[in-house]
Amino acid sequence: MNVKELFHDCLQYEESALAHYIHHLLTERLISLEDNISKLDLDLADHQKVADMIEKNVLGFHKMNIYSLKMNERDFVFIFARNSQEAIRFYRRTFHHTPLNCHKFQLDVEFTRGKELISFREMRKEFKSFPAVVGCYKRVS
Repeated sequence: MNVKELFHDCLQYEESALAHYIHHLLTERLISLEDNISKLDLDLADHQKVADMIEKNVLGFHKMNIYSLKMNERDFVFIFARNSQEAIRFYRRTFHHTPLNCHKFQLDVEFTRGKELISFREMRKEFKSFPAVVGCYKRVS
C-alpha cells in the first residue's frame, strides 16, 4: 500500500489524526504520495504543528457517528450525531421524552433498505444537516 491509498482511506474512514499527519509530512516534502507506507515515519513530523492543524480542522473533518436510541421495548430510532449527548438531546427535542438507552453503532454496519444493501457510512452521504434521524427499527418478538 502506498501513502496515497492510506491517505484516501484516512479521509474515507475519518481518521483525522493520521490524515493530518500525512498531510503535514506531504506538505513538508518528507514523504510523497507514491511512497510505500513503510516510509511513513510520524516521528519526523512537527507534533505541535500537527496538533494545531487538528485543532483548526485544516482537512475539514466533521465526524458523525450513528446511535441507536431505545424508544420502548420494541422500537428503536437511529440518529446521526457527533456524540451520544447530542443524539440524546436531539431525540428529546424530536420525540418529547428521554430514550431508554443510547448505543453507538459502527458506520460500516450493513442492512437491507428496500432491495439494496447499504451501510450507515453510505447513508450518511444522503444527509446535509446533523443531527438527523436516519430511521426507525421495530424488533419482532
